[in-house]
Amino acid sequence: MPVVVLRWVSNSNQIMLVLSLILYCMLSIVLVSSSEAQTETGGGGGGGGEGGGSPVCAEADRASLVSFKGRIIKDTTGILSSWIGRDCCGGGWEGVECNPAGRVTVLQLQRPATGDAAADRDSGLYMKGTLSPSLGNLNFLEVMVISGFKQITGPIPESFSNLAHLTQLALEDNSLGGNIPPGLGHLSSLQSLSLSGNRFRGQIPPTLGHLTNLVQINLKGNFLNGPIPPTFQNCHALQYLDLSFNMLSGLIPDFIGGRYLPNLTLIDLSNNQFSGQMPISLFSLPKLLDLSLNHNQLTGIIPVQVEGLKSLTSLSLSSNRLTGHIPISISRLHSLWYLNLSANGLSDPLPSTLATGIPSLLSIDLSYNKLSLGKVPDWIRSRQLRDVHLAGCQLSGTLPSFAKPDSFNSIDLSHNHFTGGISNLLTNMSSLQNLNLSNNQLKADLSEIKLPDTLSSLDVHANQLTGSLSGSTGILNDRASKFLEFVDVSNNQISGGIPEFREGLRLKVLNVGSNKIAGPIPNSVSNLAQLERFDISRNQIAGTIPTSLGLLVKLQWLDVSINGLTGKIPNSLLGIERLKHASFRANRLCGEIPQGRPFNIFPAAAYLHNLCLCGKPMPPCRQSQ
Repeated sequence: MPVVVLRWVSNSNQIMLVLSLILYCMLSIVLVSSSEAQTETGGGGGGGGEGGGSPVCAEADRASLVSFKGRIIKDTTGILSSWIGRDCCGGGWEGVECNPAGRVTVLQLQRPATGDAAADRDSGLYMKGTLSPSLGNLNFLEVMVISGFKQITGPIPESFSNLAHLTQLALEDNSLGGNIPPGLGHLSSLQSLSLSGNRFRGQIPPTLGHLTNLVQINLKGNFLNGPIPPTFQNCHALQYLDLSFNMLSGLIPDFIGGRYLPNLTLIDLSNNQFSGQMPISLFSLPKLLDLSLNHNQLTGIIPVQVEGLKSLTSLSLSSNRLTGHIPISISRLHSLWYLNLSANGLSDPLPSTLATGIPSLLSIDLSYNKLSLGKVPDWIRSRQLRDVHLAGCQLSGTLPSFAKPDSFNSIDLSHNHFTGGISNLLTNMSSLQNLNLSNNQLKADLSEIKLPDTLSSLDVHANQLTGSLSGSTGILNDRASKFLEFVDVSNNQISGGIPEFREGLRLKVLNVGSNKIAGPIPNSVSNLAQLERFDISRNQIAGTIPTSLGLLVKLQWLDVSINGLTGKIPNSLLGIERLKHASFRANRLCGEIPQGRPFNIFPAAAYLHNLCLCGKPMPPCRQSQ
């Protein structure tokens, strides 16, 4: 601060000079005091601060963020560990962005992803805690994303209704609960609302229909009930509506159509309890790309007006109670590539126009209707398709051959009356990943089957297949597909032994039950590190249960019942902590059952009809045992 020394002056010029100096000093004092006040409070505009040339974080906003951090009692992601220091705007606080005035405008926190869905699901990355009401004090916030943390619980604070500038609110894939606050209907600037993957209950608040700027509503995967609010007809800008995987009921409202919601490109109401007929208005949406109404209780016919969905690329009406014929007009959907009408009551005949219609079609599922096709239609066999699912369509004869087999990803011809072998079907199936031929009358030897290298799922249970799983020609030999995850060959006439398993196999499900397989369980079973379900029941398997079975730590289902196994149930199996079902009944096992969860709390039926098993849940062991 400037220091002024006053002394006696004798003329007017000197007096004026001294007065000028006094005024200058007073002005300097005011400016310095103002600057110091701003520094202490952390408020005000740009310049300086911990972030160099970045705006200094407003203290009120910093306090709100710190309060949120305080409500998170555990953070294994490490995101909040970056929230240190006084300047939340300097770029060091992960997920926080500010405007030039130092006010927080973006809070974007998402669980780190690996790109592998299974790995993400099993990862230990999460936040545990609740949402702080203080976030409602971020008056300049435009984007709030807090998604994927799995263990953030509790309600959405009512204070969130104060966020007048909010355009995007995404609180996906946490464990939030309670009712959706009606106050969210006050967020007049909101364009995107996503609360999917939580535990919200009650009805959808009608106040959400006041959000006339909404482009996207995603409430998927909660426990919401009741109808779709009539106020949703006010959301004229809406393009994306996903209410799937809830318990919503009632009729699909008439206002979901071109008159009120003309800009819709996606409608997903699947996996709810909607009933009644599909409203005709639903088929007057020229911009609609994706319509999913599967797994509801819809009745009536597929309206001929379906051709009004000129832009439609995906139509799923499966698992409803639809009846009548597939309308000829469906052939005029020139952009449609995915069509799933399975699990309804649709009847013959198929429209002849399908032979030349739907030119973009790649995937078709007509399974489990009242169709008696006899053979796979020529127009299906001749097209370049990706998926063909015709389960339960009264097909017979030998398995079909396809004109363009290298395009196929998935084939399901199960629950039909096919006979003969399998090899012809698999010729040149160089991209096939999923094959289901179960519940037919196929009589092939497994040595005939050369599986595609790309195959990940094989289901041929309930046929009359013979041959062996092991050996150079077995389907689980050393050349087995490295992508193979699911194998079900149960209920056949397969003989031989269980093969040795090499390292690196990705098998998650192996079911060889109800065959004529003999010999021991190989120690190399421990190489199936990803295995979740192992069923070798109803065979002629002998020897002891290898201790290496206990290394299958991901196992959830184990069935070795009705074989000739001897010895004890090894205590190493206690290492399988995820096991939900096990059955050892009807073998020749003896000794104490492993006395730890879950083995000592499985029902006694899981251990009956053995030589001398004892210990909980069976009778206590005698000392000699």
